[in-house]
Amino acid sequence: MKKILTILAAAALLTAAAAAQVSADVAEKCFKIMDESREVQAYHGDYSATISLVVEKPGKPKENLQYKIFERTDGKLMTIVQLFPEADKGKGYLRNDDNIWSYDPISRKFTHTSIKEALGDSDVKLDDIEQNDKYWRDNYDVFSYEEGTLGKYPVDIIVLTAKTKEPSYAKTKFYLRKDIPLVLKQEDFSGSDRLMRTTLVPKWSKVVVRGKTGYVATQAILRDELNKGEQTQQVISDLTFDSLPDKIFTKAYLEGLN
Repeated sequence: MKKILTILAAAALLTAAAAAQVSADVAEKCFKIMDESREVQAYHGDYSATISLVVEKPGKPKENLQYKIFERTDGKLMTIVQLFPEADKGKGYLRNDDNIWSYDPISRKFTHTSIKEALGDSDVKLDDIEQNDKYWRDNYDVFSYEEGTLGKYPVDIIVLTAKTKEPSYAKTKFYLRKDIPLVLKQEDFSGSDRLMRTTLVPKWSKVVVRGKTGYVATQAILRDELNKGEQTQQVISDLTFDSLPDKIFTKAYLEGLN
């Protein structure tokens, strides 16, 4: 019995060591970089945008999807409405705090869903779109940190492991520019450390919102690493940062669109 307890204690220590690969100082440095990566983006308060997706799958014609998103970043409120194709027009998603619903305009029913749900048949998930300012510290631990280069850019390379069920993936590796902490590349891994998805962000656009300069990832490419040749290109347009009426973040709003 004593031997078994010793083995279990050793295993627990190894597990703890594996989960905490960096010092507290390095972890804080990484969280500050990730926090800054949110801060330099233009999404603070209310905003709306059009999300256009081009889905490519081997042996199939390209599929075009389009959505309108409304979000209040400081309140965990988000509404998404599908605009195209016409057959799916009016489908939507609603988030209010930790409650997330999908809406079917034909049955006029709401169904509880997850932040991990994909938009249509694309590689884009709801949590890719959400802009929660406390997202990193609330949902991740820092696994590792190093410096490197990506193309012409010196980068900080930060690996985070999920500590809640909120993130879609168990581990994510970020490559962020050192001069401006913008994510240039992201790799998502399963719990068994298998690469599941790679996201490239080739285009960031600078905008001025309420007198403050911010950045928006206007183009991203998301590659499914399990199904080679499958990818989704995402383009953001029609950005506005005006205050949104409270009614947009209600079930009644989605029901009233059809």
